[in-house]
Amino acid sequence: MSITVRFHNEADIADAQLGFAVIAARYKGKWVFCRHKERSTYEIPGGHREPGEDITDTARRELYEETGALDFTLLPVGLYSVTKENVSTYGAFFSADIKKLGALPAEMEMAEIIFSDTLPAELTYPDIYPALFKRVCELK
Repeated sequence: MSITVRFHNEADIADAQLGFAVIAARYKGKWVFCRHKERSTYEIPGGHREPGEDITDTARRELYEETGALDFTLLPVGLYSVTKENVSTYGAFFSADIKKLGALPAEMEMAEIIFSDTLPAELTYPDIYPALFKRVCELK
């Protein structure tokens, strides 16, 4: 099964098509990755957009829920699509510089966060995250 990740110009994707926000976040010079309570693999913070939610608000909410980030700057990186079995889903990709971390919200789904200079080897979405990570690293 082939998965393709593509990046798009904002004008090419309607806001209503954006179902996800993903945030490549850094804290004290290290990349932040999270691990879901039900998995042993790591993720770039992000998640589904709620009905009626602005995609930037999705990014802010997901960054807090998945890392405990309390104070951060958020910048858009761009729009992307993931195509699997001829079905495409679309998301907005952001970068964040976290200035202050609180505790992980206990009622949320993440078990832990880690800090790294590189993308972890054990990834929840190994066909997607390397492309996103490469894109954000090209901007630094």
